[in-house]
Amino acid sequence: MSSTSYTHSPAASAGARASGHHGDVSPSEVAVGVIIGRSSEYFDFFVFGIACVLVFPQVLFPFLPRLDGMLMAFAIFSLAFIARPFGTALSMAIQRRWGLAVKLTIALFLLGSCTVSMALLPSYESAGAAAIWALVVLRIGQGLALGGSWDGLRSLLAMTAPENRRGSYAMIGQLGAPVGFVLAAALFAYFHSQLSEAEFLDWGWRYPFCVAFAINVVALFARLRLVVDPSYAAMLEQRDLEPVKVRELLDKEGGSVAIDSFAALAGFALFHLVTVFALSWGLTVSAQPVGEILGVQIAGAVCAAVGMVVAGALADRFGRQGILLGVTVLIGLFSLVTPVLLAGGSAGQNVFILAGFILLGLSYGQSSGVVTSNLPRRLRYTGAAISTDVAWLIGAAFAPLVAMGLSARFGPVAAGLYLLSGVICTLIALWIGRSAKPRE
Repeated sequence: MSSTSYTHSPAASAGARASGHHGDVSPSEVAVGVIIGRSSEYFDFFVFGIACVLVFPQVLFPFLPRLDGMLMAFAIFSLAFIARPFGTALSMAIQRRWGLAVKLTIALFLLGSCTVSMALLPSYESAGAAAIWALVVLRIGQGLALGGSWDGLRSLLAMTAPENRRGSYAMIGQLGAPVGFVLAAALFAYFHSQLSEAEFLDWGWRYPFCVAFAINVVALFARLRLVVDPSYAAMLEQRDLEPVKVRELLDKEGGSVAIDSFAALAGFALFHLVTVFALSWGLTVSAQPVGEILGVQIAGAVCAAVGMVVAGALADRFGRQGILLGVTVLIGLFSLVTPVLLAGGSAGQNVFILAGFILLGLSYGQSSGVVTSNLPRRLRYTGAAISTDVAWLIGAAFAPLVAMGLSARFGPVAAGLYLLSGVICTLIALWIGRSAKPRE
């Protein structure tokens, strides 16, 4: 198949003519849809994560010391990752009955509604425990929605990639992470710097949540433009990408899904250590200004994006598993110096953030789908979604809570050991899956 255009069936062509659409959906259009969709999801994700550090401890848990309030917020943060696999299973059933466009509309409407509703949350002082429970419900709603937002665009890119460009195609969807983080961090940095502490905690923090809703609307229309196109439906059909039942997937290929989830563990663990954890550590231990930490993290996110592109090019030349293995070893070495960097004050913290983001870019861009590329075509759509959900759950959901909780009690060595445990799991998974050969 050509790397510059997609063909489609006669039926799809007839549908396209009937709808007034005369061109195929090109790989570049799919790539743009992937980046826009993923950026919107990560933006929601990081807005909530940053608020867990800067906002929720004071607004919802003023009766607790700041560290304890932060840990309570991190516990709520993890709920979305617990709910996400259930959202995926439910959404696959919706797609089988009503189609991808309906599923995607419901998911992004739920995601945007939950996010903008967080902007309207009352404080604990005005609503008591009801405000906390409202956040819990909305966070679970976000998780269910994220599970339903899987649209198959990444799977299509992976399956239609030329043999010598698989690494570059694999990292395209992951670019949404640094883009989403830069937008979220920049918004919080701006409002925090322009407002007094009282103004920021009263109403300033709510604006990023409102912006998230607007971004979701744009992302929804950008993705619907693709998924309702007859050419897109034909592409899914030609590659047997269909929303099979999760039980069927696990019965037939549960082992491959598990291995793929653990193969991504090191990158996913590092993901939250250099973003949410680093912000919380810098504020509570290093006592850095909020603007300085967010500024360094924004610079780190740019480095991560460059690292993803570089890793994609290297993977094209040396193979995805080889690159992921080499970067995982580097993350293991990084975990050994993590305690020293975190204990090194502002300078050490900044080095930890920048170096961590660079390694994140090199690993995260190639961390997904290394093993599920082995799945039969019919199972890859659901398999990729579930393996991603599980990787987030076991690798990242509890990272801020565990790393910050243990580091506050036992010192920064706990964060290094947490990251090292993810590295060990990834190395074992890559070793088990080393003999797997991708299927066309």
